[in-house]
Amino acid sequence: MLKRFLLIAVAVFAGYGLAQYAAGPACPGGVRSGAPSWWPDRERDRTVRYFREVLLMVKENYVGDAPAGYDDLTRTALDGMLSQLDPHSKFLHADEYRETDEELANAFGGVGIQVEQRDGQIVVLAPIAGTPAERAGVRRGDRLVKIDGKTIENPTIEKMVRLVRGDPDTEVTLTVFRPSQNRNHDFKLKRERIRLDSVRHATLRPGGIGYLQITLFSERTGEEFRMALTGLEKQGLRALLIDLRNNPGGLLDAAIDVCNEFFGKGELIVYTQGRTPDSRENFKSDGAHPRLTYPVAILVNGGTASAAEIVSGAMKDTQRAVIVGEKTFGKGSVQSVLELQNGEGLRLTTARYYTPSGITIHEKGIVPQVEIEISADDEGKLRRQQSRPDLTAPVEFNNHFGFQHIEDVQLNAAEEVLTGLLAARGK
Repeated sequence: MLKRFLLIAVAVFAGYGLAQYAAGPACPGGVRSGAPSWWPDRERDRTVRYFREVLLMVKENYVGDAPAGYDDLTRTALDGMLSQLDPHSKFLHADEYRETDEELANAFGGVGIQVEQRDGQIVVLAPIAGTPAERAGVRRGDRLVKIDGKTIENPTIEKMVRLVRGDPDTEVTLTVFRPSQNRNHDFKLKRERIRLDSVRHATLRPGGIGYLQITLFSERTGEEFRMALTGLEKQGLRALLIDLRNNPGGLLDAAIDVCNEFFGKGELIVYTQGRTPDSRENFKSDGAHPRLTYPVAILVNGGTASAAEIVSGAMKDTQRAVIVGEKTFGKGSVQSVLELQNGEGLRLTTARYYTPSGITIHEKGIVPQVEIEISADDEGKLRRQQSRPDLTAPVEFNNHFGFQHIEDVQLNAAEEVLTGLLAARGK
């Protein structure tokens, strides 16, 4: 599971093993704090010389099959250096850095199909509205059998995504088998920039309780969240249930945007603390919208992490929401994305974040006020059945999933909490 990045900084790669980066107030360019900018850093210089000596020694003397050019050796060294720091820091090769940008934007180059793996085949759940796949006539239930004329051996979702995605304006040919016609169809498609919604399934449930799911905190989450709330409010929203289960996190700004709806202007939502005492940074509500005061419940589990924990922690800490479910993951560190040359980058842990009252989430997580655990098996079934809310007939549901519909006990408990809060307010 790819961890999400909460602060953005910029860096310039400056030779083998030496990077200078803009990562806050501490020691710019690696110079000692308090020293003049021209003051030499002897420890750094000695280490860089040592690294260059080893690099040259390996390059000139190594005999073997592994690549031993300067570029290969340097990238291998960077891989090793970053991996030794913590589980979240990483050297990002060009393709990984590009994928990082796409994931944070919740956008990618592709053709616009949602798929699932069923009975060893890749099946189209639905084409996304307004995308090349929909315009070309790809249908729900089509089975993907070839990509660019090549049969997909041992098909998996990951393999299919890797082959279908690509740069916008490039072409890809999909061959699908359509069971209703018992024949194949070829679709030659031009890839486009595809944007996915991070706020989904916004519905008004009985009693005026609104439900929505946030799958990831991306660049557009705040805007999507406000639009979803507006739609629910027009339908008579009285209380809100936010589902953050299995949300791995994302952008800090997006988490702040969501919290902004429930905090008054200037109220502290979260703060980060870096290496030095003066590196603390407070993130407060901008007061762009009137503060919402209806009852809120937030669903969480062990897959709720990072930015999703910021929202959960801030709302619990300030008594603006009741947290329901299981203890969250406990990923309370901030990763900055630092841009290098050649399209590469670093994902580097630069700070930890804290709830308004100073509680750290790192390796502790958020403990719900209403704790309800479910088995891993039931959780998997719930995630699968949630992907197809249109399947309501018992026979059709069982034929598709291979199991009977199960009750979401965590969601039911959250609804009970909100119903009780509404009753206490006399609404």
